Amino acid sequence: MHKLKVHKGLRKRVRITAKGKVVHKKVNAGHLMSGKNAKRRRRLRKSGLLSGRDAKRVRTALGL
Repeated sequence: MHKLKVHKGLRKRVRITAKGKVVHKKVNAGHLMSGKNAKRRRRLRKSGLLSGRDAKRVRTALGL
């Protein structure tokens, strides 16, 4: 059977920590920030952490 290909688009958007957790950039933080309140903008600056089934699917797509 052939080797599985890594999902190149996903590889650019997430990273795997040393313990195997999946870290990603939060959504809705790209533009139009003036319409969002300061508390929301601060929260969007931090990176998000995928857990459970989502993290498993990402690791599979990345061939890990």
